[in-house]
Amino acid sequence: MTTTATSLEEVLAQIEGIDGWLSDDQATALYELAAACRPGDRIVEIGSFRGRSTIVIASAAAQGVEIVAIDPHAGNDRGPQEIIGFEQEARTDLVAFERNLKQAGVRDRVRHVRAFSDDAHGAVEDPIQFLYIDAAHRFAPALADIRDWGRRVPDGGTLAIHDSFSSVGVTLAICRELMLGRRFRYVRRARSLAIFEADLAPRLRARLANAARQFVQLGWFVRNLALKAALSAGWGKIVRRLGRDVPEWPY
Repeated sequence: MTTTATSLEEVLAQIEGIDGWLSDDQATALYELAAACRPGDRIVEIGSFRGRSTIVIASAAAQGVEIVAIDPHAGNDRGPQEIIGFEQEARTDLVAFERNLKQAGVRDRVRHVRAFSDDAHGAVEDPIQFLYIDAAHRFAPALADIRDWGRRVPDGGTLAIHDSFSSVGVTLAICRELMLGRRFRYVRRARSLAIFEADLAPRLRARLANAARQFVQLGWFVRNLALKAALSAGWGKIVRRLGRDVPEWPY
C-alpha cells in the first residue's frame, strides 16, 4: 500500500520498520530542517542506505523543493564495521530503497544519483540550501564530503552530519574542517546528528566560541569510543547474561 505521510508522527510511524541508523530525535531534526526549505530550494542527501532518512526529508519538504539522494549502493561504508565487501547486501539495499520510497509515496519527489559522492558533483546544480551527510566514515572521504560539498552550501544554508562525535573518521574530519572553520556555526546535535548553519560571524571571538562548543562534544565522543570498545570486546554478551539490556551501538 502506498501512502504519503502528512505529519511528523505519521512519518515516524512510517519509517519504524525500515532498517537504518536514525533515531526518532534525529528524524525529527531532519524533518524540521527539510520543512524549513522553501520552493526553489535544493536538498542533497549523501548516503541514503534503505531510504529511512530520505523518506523523512521528502515527506517534510514542500512541493517545489528539489531533493537529491546520492548513494552508489556499492557495498562500501554500508554501516558500523561494514567498510568494504558488502556488494551483495548493497544490491538488496538498493531494492529496498526503491521499494520503501514507493511505499511511502515519495519516490517521485526524489532524484536518486547512483554514484560515489566525489563523482556526483556534476549531477547536482548549485546552490544546496540543506546538505545532509551520512556517508563514508573514514577520515579522507568524510573530509572530502564536508569540505567539497559544504562549499556548495550558500550563506544561511544548513549542513547536518550523521555519526558526528561518534565515528572516529567523521569526528576527525569535523575537527579538521569545521571546528576552526570560518563559515559553519555549530548549532546543536541530536545524538550523533550535528547541525551547522552557514552564518558564522567573521570575528575571532565568534570563531573561538564556535570551536569551544564543538570541543565540549568531545567528551561524548570519548564515551562513545569506550562503549564501542566494550561492545566489540563482548561486554554485551556479559550484560545480556546478567539479565540487563545491552546498550545500542552509539549513533
